Amino acid sequence: MELAIIDWVIIISFFSISLIIGIWVSKRAGTSSGEFFLSGRNMPWWLLGISMVATTFSTDTPNLVTDIVRTNGVSGNWVWWAFLITGLLTVFVYAKLWRKSNVKTDIEFYEFRYGGSPASFLRKFRALYLGVIFNVIIMSSVTLAAIKIGGIMLGLEPWQTVISAGLITVIFSTLGGFRGVVYTDFILFFVAMAGSIGAAYYLVNLPEVGGISALLSHENVNDKLSILPDFTDTRSLITLLIIPLAVQWWSAWYPGAEPGGGGYIAQRMLASKDENHAISATFFFNIMHYALRPWPWIIVALTSLIIFPDLASIKAAFPNITDDKLGHDLAYSAMLIKLPSGLIGIVMASLIAAYMSTISTQLNWGSSYMVYDFYQKQINPNATEKRLVVVGRISTIVLMILSAILALLLQNALQIFDILLTFGAGTGLIFILRWFWWRINSWSEISAMFSSGIIAISLKTTNLGVYFFDSDKGVFPDWSEYPLVVLVTSIIWIAVTFFTKPESDEVLQNFCKKIQPGGPGWKKFIDKTTKKQFKVDGKINKWNVPSGILAMLFGCGLIYSIMFATGYIIYGEYQTAFLLILSSLIFGILLIKIWKKIKVDVF
Repeated sequence: MELAIIDWVIIISFFSISLIIGIWVSKRAGTSSGEFFLSGRNMPWWLLGISMVATTFSTDTPNLVTDIVRTNGVSGNWVWWAFLITGLLTVFVYAKLWRKSNVKTDIEFYEFRYGGSPASFLRKFRALYLGVIFNVIIMSSVTLAAIKIGGIMLGLEPWQTVISAGLITVIFSTLGGFRGVVYTDFILFFVAMAGSIGAAYYLVNLPEVGGISALLSHENVNDKLSILPDFTDTRSLITLLIIPLAVQWWSAWYPGAEPGGGGYIAQRMLASKDENHAISATFFFNIMHYALRPWPWIIVALTSLIIFPDLASIKAAFPNITDDKLGHDLAYSAMLIKLPSGLIGIVMASLIAAYMSTISTQLNWGSSYMVYDFYQKQINPNATEKRLVVVGRISTIVLMILSAILALLLQNALQIFDILLTFGAGTGLIFILRWFWWRINSWSEISAMFSSGIIAISLKTTNLGVYFFDSDKGVFPDWSEYPLVVLVTSIIWIAVTFFTKPESDEVLQNFCKKIQPGGPGWKKFIDKTTKKQFKVDGKINKWNVPSGILAMLFGCGLIYSIMFATGYIIYGEYQTAFLLILSSLIFGILLIKIWKKIKVDVF
């Protein structure tokens, strides 16, 4: 595929703007580690919210959605739509708690909530485990998508894509720090949205497709359209809807949708001006992430079923694609080659934007773990701010190199998604409860982390997975793998919790003083220490978790209604769409009323 001059002008202009921003903020970013990783904790909600949206719009996301739609239909997206519950729980319960904690990273939380050598070990191990291993896996997934796009659209070899895509990103990430990432994300978001919407509109009107009506009635598509799984198909109902909604959202640790908040979402909450800005930023992110973005990707995925109905047709159109990189996720980039000059430049810029936004965030977030939670904690506690910034920049480069190497060895994004879900299965409940149950200790998290990891590795790398969960001859149904891993992991960490000592009164009191968690989970501890006077930081706030959970439910109703109303408008089912719009208005009014009980008085 040959790009026109206008396409190259658009792409080069975009690269130039990103580099200019990185250079512009580099001097300020280098003044301190707090500026490099958190931008001085003075970011407004709307900028942080857009940054979250841009970050989660990575090059592998449209590929993942395309793979899901082609394999399981539109309803297959419930495997990630269910994470909206997690996201809104973070918004209305945990966002203000993270901002109130005032930690530099969510990993630092371990030595704030727990004490002694187990907490110290947990912090350092998680810094390496999440900051390096998990982070590298995630970035490699994004880079893999870039490799496939570069191979199909530009005919690039994998190593050429890795070097060209990664070089600019690592340069501006290293120079600009978190402020550069957030400022660039603001531009990346609009470029990415313009590209995805423009591509969907053009491709659905291709002569081979014939417009939206012809698309929806096509024999390759009409059985893929349902937003809900087929209730007569028990297996699909369980795997695509029941497990995600009943188990997955609270039990899995997954980047960007961590129960209780965490990762780069926590980083942005910690960088906000105050608790209200943290809440508003995360709510804005969830609205944009779920209600606005899915449908352009879904439309392109559906059109691909007409142009490339199977893997053989993709292989025939792109014979240079190696078998180890061939998958349904390729259909997205395969469709993009049909775009005209000018639009293809915008779309390519949007994909580059998606790549740069995600990678730059992951680099800065992962590097913050290396600096604060490993280097400063383990190696050089007396390091100067200048030294911490230097280490941050070096670790940024190292993380980029490691992820690029791994990307060359992987095959598809859905494969990585499944692995990450299994790795975190059963740990999510700890992240939810550790704020509100005094009995949870560092050994609870250590046991959950290792048990889920060992189980995941055993199932994915040995014959145990086949023996227990093979679809034809397994001991258990194949859909039961995830729930059973969650069950086993949960039993282990709950048992460990009760068989080990609780954290010391001093540690728990310090946590209570600052966070004011409240609720029945702390009642036993508070009653035990009633003779001691707690001096809390600031005004004592009423426990409003029940109101937060109610707000979460109203928020889910609002966002799901908007998202599905959009889908039914596209489908031409206007009566259903009208009812969903009406329900979104009702949920919106209820949410506004409950917001008054959630909002924090900033003093």
